Amino acid sequence: MKLFVTGGTGFVGSHFLQQALNAGHTVVAQRRPGSLPRLPLTCVPEWIDRPLDGDFTAELAGCDAMVHLAAHTPNPPYAPLDECLYWNVFAAVRLIQQAASQGVKDVLVAGTCFEYGPAAQGQDFVHPSTEPRPTLTYPISKAAATTSCLGLARHLALRLQVLRIFQVYGEGEAATRFWPSLRQAALQGRDFPMSAGLQVRDFVPVEQVARDFLQALDFADVEPGRPQIRNVGTGHAQSLLEFARQWWSTWGATGQLQPGQMGLRPGELPRLVADVQTVHIA
Repeated sequence: MKLFVTGGTGFVGSHFLQQALNAGHTVVAQRRPGSLPRLPLTCVPEWIDRPLDGDFTAELAGCDAMVHLAAHTPNPPYAPLDECLYWNVFAAVRLIQQAASQGVKDVLVAGTCFEYGPAAQGQDFVHPSTEPRPTLTYPISKAAATTSCLGLARHLALRLQVLRIFQVYGEGEAATRFWPSLRQAALQGRDFPMSAGLQVRDFVPVEQVARDFLQALDFADVEPGRPQIRNVGTGHAQSLLEFARQWWSTWGATGQLQPGQMGLRPGELPRLVADVQTVHIA
């Protein structure tokens, strides 16, 4: 299969490229000029060095599917809303339109669990049909992107899937995020101050996320014009403190975890765990 992939140098994108290339797919990968993959690739795609809002019609010709993994400021501090909307909505919709004009009918779009926002409260496992109620700029733009892509898929009779990723972690993750920060402190023998760690999450290894996207390329159960939303996670609930203790032990840390030394981030939900069994036809 010939794939057109955006965000190929990102955290999830780098792992997806590695798995897709190892599986024998031909990959044309968009990247920002000067951007490098988050991990070394054993095989190399055909790189297209161009901003996401560029014209990719020539490169999309002959592709079997598009995998849209690019995202603008997915980690705090988020960019202003107008900037997030431009890159995460306008550029994404424009690109899907370009793909459709070249006969590409199969499209995977990466969403985020943070689109659900406070609507996830009270759900032990968040159902993919939950109406999003995001409160921060990046999640707002991703929820808007989902709505736009779903509508476009219905309009153009595309086979489209939105895969909302839960609490992904692993090699290549931004250094400021929890898991890399925890690992650095553990390996350096330092103490690690954190929140009380009572927030419950669905922690999913990045390798599994990439594998789920690769498996979704089958499109066997997706009908033209009837797009789907599914959650990408483990369905396993774990508190942040349990997660931290598990990895602290794995790394043989000599410092001390210090729960309760930091507060919560604005808008942080007490529980966010995926219903991974259900596929919602939107």
